[in-house]
Amino acid sequence: MYKPVPPYLIAIASLACTSLLAQTGNGLDNPDWKEEAPPTPPVFSKDALVKIDMPPHVSVAVGVDPNTIVVGPDGVVRYVVVMVNVSGSVNAVFEGIRCASDEVKTYARWSTSGTWNVLTEPAWKGINDNMPSKHAYAFARQGACDARIASDKDTIIRTLKSGKKPAAGTKL
Repeated sequence: MYKPVPPYLIAIASLACTSLLAQTGNGLDNPDWKEEAPPTPPVFSKDALVKIDMPPHVSVAVGVDPNTIVVGPDGVVRYVVVMVNVSGSVNAVFEGIRCASDEVKTYARWSTSGTWNVLTEPAWKGINDNMPSKHAYAFARQGACDARIASDKDTIIRTLKSGKKPAAGTKL
């Protein structure tokens, strides 16, 4: 039998969520939010990747090196995503996801010479924007973000490895 939730419990839950966002400093309504300076692009390994599930039409294997995942005090999840094509060629990018606003920023790209090319003026873009790859969206949905809040590193890795996905249609 369905039992309605008392309005006072809904109000308490709403206040708790608002308080959590305010405490983390990552809420969209926080005019004082400021991104911390991103670290130098980290060393990554293509041998330690945790797979990100991509649509069937994507012909490259995509994964995140779990050793590069950092959740900053600013709420930005920074990581290196690696793409390996069928010939074994490697592409990688050092990015950040701001779960609270559904945005992604690319800080650096891995060059074929084996070094990072750091972008001079990286900009936040909507995670659903028409970009060449949807790996950031897939990573956010598959573990980096939970209800617009950045998960901690251990939770991100555990969720990615478990293959547990949010319900279809769940918005970040």
